[in-house]
Amino acid sequence: MLEHTDPNLLLVLKVLPAIVVILAASWGCGRLALMIGQPRVLGEMVAGVLLGPTLFGAWFPGVQKALFPAEVKPVLYVLSTIGLTVFMFLVGAGLDHGSKEKGEGGKAAALAVSGILPSLVLGGGVGVLLHSRLSVPDVGVFEFALFIGGALSITAFPMLARILYERNLQNSRLGKLTLYAASIDDAAAWCFLAVLTALHASSGISSAMVTIGLAAAFALVMLFVVRPLLRPVGEKVERTGKFGFDQMYLVVGVALLAGFCTDLIGIYSVFGGFIAGLAMPRNKVFREALQGKTMDVVCVLLLPMFFTLSGLNTQLNGLASMALLVPFALILVAGFVGKYFGCALSMRAVGFGWRESFAVGGLMNARGLMILIFINIGLAQKMITQEVFSMLVLVAVITTAGAVPLYRWALPSRVEQEVFLLPPEKEKVAA
Repeated sequence: MLEHTDPNLLLVLKVLPAIVVILAASWGCGRLALMIGQPRVLGEMVAGVLLGPTLFGAWFPGVQKALFPAEVKPVLYVLSTIGLTVFMFLVGAGLDHGSKEKGEGGKAAALAVSGILPSLVLGGGVGVLLHSRLSVPDVGVFEFALFIGGALSITAFPMLARILYERNLQNSRLGKLTLYAASIDDAAAWCFLAVLTALHASSGISSAMVTIGLAAAFALVMLFVVRPLLRPVGEKVERTGKFGFDQMYLVVGVALLAGFCTDLIGIYSVFGGFIAGLAMPRNKVFREALQGKTMDVVCVLLLPMFFTLSGLNTQLNGLASMALLVPFALILVAGFVGKYFGCALSMRAVGFGWRESFAVGGLMNARGLMILIFINIGLAQKMITQEVFSMLVLVAVITTAGAVPLYRWALPSRVEQEVFLLPPEKEKVAA
């Protein structure tokens, strides 16, 4: 074997094998997930956990250490941060799902609130109970409770969209209603976490208010200055049907620059990416072209590195002890009950049948990638301990794995199309 002395080349020779192993594990677990009727992203999440100390590190510690040495992790961190920033940018850019029928906005808002408040309250209550046992020493009970509640209130909007698109139900009345509510939930969660991280990172309330003020100013500039400037780009793509390199350079540059700005402010780059996405043109052709050219590369190449970094920080072996098993069970039950029954009862209250109500409750209970982003920020900001992080990773896997089975239980294939595609005035009769 040739002997290399260039330190940059030596680093490349360490990083590339790690990336190949990550991609192979993500592909294999993703295929297995599809074979058992689960979304691919669930398999990718599990692949990250398996590459961590729970399995790979426990069985082959020497190999894992050689594959993920200390100098490789910062490179994976940078690549995964770019991936997360662009991914959240794409989520923000895709939030517009067309016009809603009369009265649907209020129903979507009611569903969104029911997806946030019960989980926030129950999760916050569990956080208060567990603060003395599980919290970081310098994190107060109020902050810890808010973080647990906020994490449990998230819905995996991109995963929900993928499930509905795969079943060709995204344009149905109930499909659009669910997507709109999930988008509100996620937007609220990121705003909530932005405020929480600003309060945590600042030395006092005045410093926190400065950070929050800068973040608000940034959002206003993006939405009311940058967005109008980008509108001609969307109109040109809509008119010509072409989304070329010039447009791609522009929008990716805006997303990364926005991530840099929010990192500089102190509220993490994913918020900048998300706001940049909201500032993108709303033209349907523009959004579809942007998603088509970018999403696959981000999901296949960059996001698996994020899942692996999350997995390297996840130690599930210790959760078998009674000291951690009971707190984990409390967090899991609070998250499941708050989201599932909160959304189901809300849907029933606004006039939907029990089948549709529990189907939507199951889908809204999926947390997927979004909660992993949320808790990784919390871990990086030292708002939670390694044990709490591991518990919430497992909550993410379990609730995400349960989403499709719960949906199919409530709406079997024989009634799914009938219920989703019925005109509004006949839905109650069918239920």
